[in-house]
Amino acid sequence: MQHDEVIWQVIRHNHCSYMAKLTTGNFCRNPHNVTGICNRSSCPLANSRYATICDHDAGVFYLYMKTIERAHMPNKLWERVKLPRNYEKALEIIDKHLMYWPKFLVHKTKQRLTKMTQMRIRMRKLALKTREKIMTVPRKEKKREARREEKAEKAAVLEKNIEKELLERLKRGVYGDIYNYPVNEYNKVLDMEALSEDEEEAVYFWSYISVTKYWMAFDFVWLTGLIVTNRSQK
Repeated sequence: MQHDEVIWQVIRHNHCSYMAKLTTGNFCRNPHNVTGICNRSSCPLANSRYATICDHDAGVFYLYMKTIERAHMPNKLWERVKLPRNYEKALEIIDKHLMYWPKFLVHKTKQRLTKMTQMRIRMRKLALKTREKIMTVPRKEKKREARREEKAEKAAVLEKNIEKELLERLKRGVYGDIYNYPVNEYNKVLDMEALSEDEEEAVYFWSYISVTKYWMAFDFVWLTGLIVTNRSQK
């Protein structure tokens, strides 16, 4: 048989895993605690008859009730009643189910419902507001990225200078018959030369097509005039 006073003496003076002792007082981490304070009247373990409000399913509140008749069935210890979103109707349901319960529990349960409702309203208002998000960048990472950018810029300038100098020396004939070193710059020059040759070939091709079309049109007009002249003579 469950004895509330014995349970409280063991919890209060020996050990409780939910108790948090601070300089301001003793608090309770049990989610079913109606006040969050560790005392005899608010302890959900040392009271065989207890009621509280819990939040489930993303903002839906439930009234939890515990009676001594279900103490021998831990899986059915708490009776759960869903509360409507309307605050006044939720208070009416609490009054209906806790009609003959201690006034302290009824008052604290309503007070907990009020606090949780206010918190839900504030959460909705904050979710609708567009707030700036401040992102912090570590100082070491920022310095490392700056050094990498500086090195990359220096390397790019150096490659351009090398390529320019090689082209000038190649035009002056400094290297003789050796043209494929360094390999990367050599391939770039070949690609540029091939691109320029392709452009010249394309210009020549389209000019040839335009001239051919002109002569074909001229031949067509000449043949048409010749046929008309022969018919008129006949």
